[in-house]
Amino acid sequence: MSNADLDRKYVWHPFTQMRDWNSQSHHPLVIVEGRGALLKAEDGREYLDGNSSIWTNLHGHRRPEIDQAIRNQLDRIAHSSFLGLTNDVAPHLARKLIEVSHLTGHKVFFSDDGSTAMEAALKMVYQARIQRGEKKRTTFVSLANSYHGDTFGAMSAGHSPLFHRAYQPLLFETREVMSPACYRCPHNRAEPMRGKEARTTHQCHWECVDELTAALDDLGEKASALVLEPCVQGAAGMTMHPPGYLKKAADAAKDRGVWLVLDEVMTGFGRTGAMFAFQNENITPDLIALAKGLTGGYLPVAATLASREIFDAFLGDFSELKTFFHGHSYTGNALGCAAALANLKIFETDNTLQKNVALQIKLAQLVAKFWEHPHVGDVRQEGLICAIEIVRDFKTREPFPFTERIGHRICEAARKHGLLTRPIGDVLVLMPPYCVTENQLTQMVEALWLGLGEILPTNNF
Repeated sequence: MSNADLDRKYVWHPFTQMRDWNSQSHHPLVIVEGRGALLKAEDGREYLDGNSSIWTNLHGHRRPEIDQAIRNQLDRIAHSSFLGLTNDVAPHLARKLIEVSHLTGHKVFFSDDGSTAMEAALKMVYQARIQRGEKKRTTFVSLANSYHGDTFGAMSAGHSPLFHRAYQPLLFETREVMSPACYRCPHNRAEPMRGKEARTTHQCHWECVDELTAALDDLGEKASALVLEPCVQGAAGMTMHPPGYLKKAADAAKDRGVWLVLDEVMTGFGRTGAMFAFQNENITPDLIALAKGLTGGYLPVAATLASREIFDAFLGDFSELKTFFHGHSYTGNALGCAAALANLKIFETDNTLQKNVALQIKLAQLVAKFWEHPHVGDVRQEGLICAIEIVRDFKTREPFPFTERIGHRICEAARKHGLLTRPIGDVLVLMPPYCVTENQLTQMVEALWLGLGEILPTNNF
């Protein structure tokens, strides 16, 4: 039995309609090898990894330094309990995370993935408020269309109808406020302009901030924390916030004694240009959740960085039961932490953030051609995150019907030209690993352009 047949017979894939997957007309692509920005399939064909293996890979596949760090750690120990014990790897990683985040005084809590990092953050906020005597502060505020993971706390803080609709009766109530998504903002009076990203031409009075502050004022002492992805909302369609929004939102929360929880699972580790997106606007969050790129795309390790103010709320006599009764079997996993340390070391040895500037400029130059297509509504970029939104009508921003699966079909067509990426609805995403060459970047963009032309040929308009 082939690998594809074994998969169809025994595996259930995430975010996948399995009836379509298991149909005889579908031929699963079996990846067997990777090197740099390339992935190799079972049939020997190579593909460019256009979304960094679902936003996780930073420096490329089979990066020698990370490979060696894992081998070295395997020669000692792969894992031991972090409950009542520590090891000689995780504390070093914790110190490094505090150093690169510049969050002096914060403490690091390790977990497994983005959802668990966010779940820990939300539980820390809730329990800390109670133990500080602030029992009224139980309401979380978060942005429309936000996605923070698939555990129940993370889903409750999110507002993604597509992903969370089935579980709505099980979720706790949170306050939803509008997302600063300029392209589809009802308050943006600017007309669509070819060649101009919507957030650079928006005409408004920052109604998004007004709605947030009004919600915080309405909640008063009930407001506990503001939760958001800084600068870019990933699963919302790579919605990119206008510069200044994060600072305004952070100030509004701070002025009202509301803690700021930032989901940097996708935006962290250089994706937006800075090491962390919040550093673009010089703010200090109370908690941040990290995962995905933490190990360079090698192993599932996550971290929640909490302020000393929150951490101190859990200190007390054993009998007071102020302990954070939350944890994971693989917390502080030595193998993953070794990979993460090697990953962060590469940022220093390769001068990664500075080198990425040239790639960001090159990517912007390459994707500018998408403005020529009549069905491209917005082309937006933050660092090495690029999103191309496909619409039925440019002037009205009318989308294609969801059932037409335009984005999916375009990415399937691009695969024939050697590119692997995954859309978010009808938003095409390019998020290359940092090892990508300018030639490979050119190939990625060209493959996506050809895929777009095959599904929506310009000669039909």
